[in-house]
Amino acid sequence: MNFDLTTEQRAIRDTCRDFAREVVAPAAEELDREHRFGYDIVRQMGDLGLFGLPFSEEYGGAGADFLSLCLAIEEISRADTGVGITLEAAVCLGAAPIHDFGTKEQKERWLPELLAGRKLWAFGLTEPEAGSDAGATKTRAEIRNGSWIVNGSKQFITNSGTDISAGVTVTALTAKANGGGRPEISAIMIPNGTPGFHVLPSYRKLGWHSSDTHPLSFEDCAVPRENLLGVQGGGYKQFLHTLMGGRIAIAALSVGLAQACLDASLAYAKERRTFGVAISKHQAIQFKLADMAMETELARTMVYRAATAYMNDGAKTTDEARMLAAMCKLYASETSKRAADQAVQIHGGYGFIEDYPVARYWRDVKINEIGEGTSEVQRMLIARLLGC
Repeated sequence: MNFDLTTEQRAIRDTCRDFAREVVAPAAEELDREHRFGYDIVRQMGDLGLFGLPFSEEYGGAGADFLSLCLAIEEISRADTGVGITLEAAVCLGAAPIHDFGTKEQKERWLPELLAGRKLWAFGLTEPEAGSDAGATKTRAEIRNGSWIVNGSKQFITNSGTDISAGVTVTALTAKANGGGRPEISAIMIPNGTPGFHVLPSYRKLGWHSSDTHPLSFEDCAVPRENLLGVQGGGYKQFLHTLMGGRIAIAALSVGLAQACLDASLAYAKERRTFGVAISKHQAIQFKLADMAMETELARTMVYRAATAYMNDGAKTTDEARMLAAMCKLYASETSKRAADQAVQIHGGYGFIEDYPVARYWRDVKINEIGEGTSEVQRMLIARLLGC
């Protein structure tokens, strides 16, 4: 078993690390304070080819692999998870379903702009009464006069309301449950500007202030029949596969944030002095730093393992890949939460002040345990796969 990155993967990681340090980090505090989307940063990430990393060159992708994307997300998130989630959602939730399940015509129409980062595509799964229980979706779509007519609402949708947002893929009921079984759910692509598609005002969020998040509503929203993504009734299976990749990517984002907490805490501990010595010389602080370093490295290794299984999985959804995705998402998100908490504790009163980045890390980190499937859902899935 070889845990070493390839030459190409190391080059991608190092390029993203430099970009994050030189471009993202200097802007992060201002973007957070002003609740502002970083259009220029997104444009530069597009120029670097980050939005097309794991996709084929046929549609403008970089022809790299999924682990390379995870490395990019980790490094960008080390500087700002708001920017990191913009990249993660655009690739894993926006472009990937089109690439994985779309027709040749759909790919040719949408992917070149999405993979270049000039446009963003969103993924609409969560609803006011359907989040962890995604099968409880109430958004409906029916064929009427040769078009899909969509009615319903979605919430917490990333990249849905920017100036470069191009549309959203929504899950919708296309047939009622038959004989008490699961209702038929399909995925339908809805371009921005379609009559009846409304992007509602953005949320006031605890963190991720530099990312774009809106509720959406659909009122007799008509799109052509060919906007069905994949086969009718295949939406449930499609979004399970989509979320598997998304969970691994969120785990990579969590590793980046945990590493940022360790970086900031170690630097501060070496500078801050109490009782005549740097606090890094106190065993109480050393143990916190040691635990942060150990758990961050364990989480990183789990991400690499899960990403490799996901790549080997292809379009299938094997139990091994599902298990590893759930485990790495659960462990990495909770690791980042512990790291952020300890980072604030190490900084003491300064950790409670927004002048120090650990305050932002602490606000940003909580959503890691919620997005792409809560910690409770991951534990349920792991238990189910264990045969419980």
